[in-house]
Amino acid sequence: MGNKKQNFARFGVATKGWVYFLIGTLTAFAAFGLGGEKSGSNNALDFISQQLFGKILLIITAIGLVGYVFWRCYQAITDPNGIGTGFKAIVKRVSYFISGVFYSFLAFSAIKQVLGSGSNGGDNSLFMQMLNSKSVAIIIGAALLGKSFYEFYQAYSGSFRKEVNEAGLSNKATKIIIPAAKIGFTARGIVVGIMAYLIFRNAFSASVEEVDKTQAFDFLQNEFGSMIMGIIAVGLILYGAFMLIKAKYSSLSID
Repeated sequence: MGNKKQNFARFGVATKGWVYFLIGTLTAFAAFGLGGEKSGSNNALDFISQQLFGKILLIITAIGLVGYVFWRCYQAITDPNGIGTGFKAIVKRVSYFISGVFYSFLAFSAIKQVLGSGSNGGDNSLFMQMLNSKSVAIIIGAALLGKSFYEFYQAYSGSFRKEVNEAGLSNKATKIIIPAAKIGFTARGIVVGIMAYLIFRNAFSASVEEVDKTQAFDFLQNEFGSMIMGIIAVGLILYGAFMLIKAKYSSLSID
């Protein structure tokens, strides 16, 4: 695949990082009494749309999210890193595809806002319709739980270090980035794990409620307080920063 498609994939990874950076920043500000609000991905889109030249920024974000969906689907279908067709490899490639599906919902939401048909505060209607089915909700919850475990694996197995090494940064920068990335992956694992729990809880209680990162932050604040919520939010800022570094320096294998 040519450089244009590789750059499109890089832009997608960077956009994901930017969205997480906004989610973490807005939520951290809310936790520490500096303004902001507990936020999920759609709240980040709302924030972008309200800025100067918001429509243009939202169009750029929507294109970037499509780029990320492209990258995940490309990983799932073509296996650019040669992970193979064994059981673990298939699980990993399926997870790439599921990630692409989730981000396609967010890209769709961004496009709707660009066209003026999105709702303020988030548009998770398609996702919520899926959660109306108990069996589908359980599948989504299981996928998120698996993703949560994978984030913890990434954090504590050090598998992300390869991407840091590929960046060719100085030893001083690497010593800062590695622990920051570990915190970021841990924070994301916690948030995704809570989302899985909330979906399971709703599925088995016949309750249909909106479930996204905002509700995960609500849970953290209610159960553990604003300080813990703020610390986890800072972790998501670090995760977003790591994605931006990955987009710029990491080798995205596209033939």
